[in-house]
Amino acid sequence: MVHNLHSTSRILDCRGRPLALGGESAVMGILNVTPDSFSDGGQFATTSVAVERALRMVAEGAAMIDVGGQSTRPGYTEISAEEEIARVVPVIRALLDQVSVPLSIDTYKPEVARAALDAGAHVLNDVFGLQGDPKLAAVAAEFGCPVVAMHQEKGFAQAPGDTMEKLATYFRRSFALAGEAGLPATRLILDPGIGFLKTQTQNLEIVARIDELRGLGCPVLLGASRKSFIGNVLGLPATERLEGTLATTALAAWHGVELIRVHDVAANLRVARMIAALRSAQGKIS
Repeated sequence: MVHNLHSTSRILDCRGRPLALGGESAVMGILNVTPDSFSDGGQFATTSVAVERALRMVAEGAAMIDVGGQSTRPGYTEISAEEEIARVVPVIRALLDQVSVPLSIDTYKPEVARAALDAGAHVLNDVFGLQGDPKLAAVAAEFGCPVVAMHQEKGFAQAPGDTMEKLATYFRRSFALAGEAGLPATRLILDPGIGFLKTQTQNLEIVARIDELRGLGCPVLLGASRKSFIGNVLGLPATERLEGTLATTALAAWHGVELIRVHDVAANLRVARMIAALRSAQGKIS
């Protein structure tokens, strides 16, 4: 199968804040206002420190900031919607007038999504791809926001079939749920959910074949930053996985993946820009 390495440029309207996609991969900066995230838990748990961190990521070139108040690392502890709202809403409100990039709310709870969008968030990032709580798609449709639909599916690792086709089947269900709620499928961004209920082999395969997801017609996001599949290859803890992360960013950028979700904005953006230049040079001579 031959895959087109060149992205189609588009502007995604994020509730009034435009996000340019295509060409050079854009970077989404991770802002975990949690005490227990796998890599940076507790580092940005107060509003003032979180805002400072977000401003630094925007200065480094982040095209979007993803604010999360509920850790979804393996073995995470569920918190109440009220506690999650108390963590994320003050940060979103504080950032609204200080940055011009879209703010994403990373949550799977409809109550949190509504509170964050009411506070001014522009994008919803759902780790269950609209297939968790049935009310979430309706909230997204009501606010008219883009949705990052992540793949997370019990039994995926053991189920027979081609890995990428199984992902495509899952995302088609996300499209259907979005449509039933009145949210056009064109508002979805597809995230294959690296590290979520997948084997080491599957995680590596998905990154290597991520260009195939672009055939579904939606922008694609890769969230591989510092994850354990990198640690498993390199034998390194989360704090020492930058080079492994950059390798995944380079491959994704070469295949035209529109968004890269990372902790280390500056380094990953430099890689994405270099890859964009190489892709452009290839296009001029091929």
